[in-house]
Amino acid sequence: MRDTRESRLLLVLLIAIAFALITVDIRGGEESPVDGARQAASTVFGPVENGVAAAVDPVGNAIGAVRASGDRHDKIAALEQQNAALKAKLGSDDQNRSRVRELDKMLKKSAAGQYGIKAAEVIAIGAAQGFSWTVTIDAGSRDGLKRDMTVLNGDGLVGRVTTVGPDTATVLLANDPDFTVGTRMESTDELGFATGQGSRPLAVQFLNGKAKVKKGDRLVTFGSSKDKPFVPGVPVGEVVRVDPSGGDLTRTVYVRPYVGFTKLDIVGIVVQAPREDPRDMVLPKKPAKPAKPKPTPTVTVTISPNGDIVDTGGNVVGNIHESANPSGGPSPNPSGNATPNADNAVNEQR
Repeated sequence: MRDTRESRLLLVLLIAIAFALITVDIRGGEESPVDGARQAASTVFGPVENGVAAAVDPVGNAIGAVRASGDRHDKIAALEQQNAALKAKLGSDDQNRSRVRELDKMLKKSAAGQYGIKAAEVIAIGAAQGFSWTVTIDAGSRDGLKRDMTVLNGDGLVGRVTTVGPDTATVLLANDPDFTVGTRMESTDELGFATGQGSRPLAVQFLNGKAKVKKGDRLVTFGSSKDKPFVPGVPVGEVVRVDPSGGDLTRTVYVRPYVGFTKLDIVGIVVQAPREDPRDMVLPKKPAKPAKPKPTPTVTVTISPNGDIVDTGGNVVGNIHESANPSGGPSPNPSGNATPNADNAVNEQR
């Protein structure tokens, strides 16, 4: 439509009519004179609106999905956190079970040796004193700890207490080069001194240069005066190598310690020494030796000229003719020649 004076007047007239109808409709309420026209328009244009709504509905769903995606992301993140928490709890349970086993084993060791111990946890490695092989434990003077107390775990000798604070203490490990402990060998009671060598086996010098030592022999602590710094009977380790004596006054062997110094967790500090030396009672039981195989009996038999089989006791246990011909057929010639079949062989050649 062209923008003319008539078109403008028509537009103004239509707008005025529209406002007039709106006013009449509002004032009329439920009895509005245009209500019939509204219902007719709804009847005509309702199906069209439903069709358009159906066509646009996927778009609306997509928009709703985009709006809800943030909520789902938050739910997924929450589930992931819960999953991580459950995994951590399971891992913690496994660790707790492992620590309970360690504590139980240590308590059994202390019961066997009649040691009074104070349990503690390793909370740090190394110390300000500059020792190369030390750990810090979460027990101190308030727990009754003092310098030069023996430290052990469920496997054996861990070390000795060197520094004590109110709530913590430093333990010098048995594999430190500055560590030395008196030892006694199981059964033979040969005495020696074990010295730490870091990650290598302990070096043990026996006082007897002619001491009979072999691989697999086991050692325990000999004990100190007034049980400090070492109480007796604590397992130290097992001999893994023996150097030739060479006529020296002492003899050196190498011992693999029972304790794994790189994986310490729960330890026990001996706060009360045993009344009597437990000697070898704290050592674990040796594995049973495998039974020697029984020799298979050998039976010697001889064959008599008539074919009887005779054992070493002179008893006839059979006859070669019977065993070779159980059906009762012709027996073979004892000389080994196939005489009965000779004619057949000649005929075949002809």
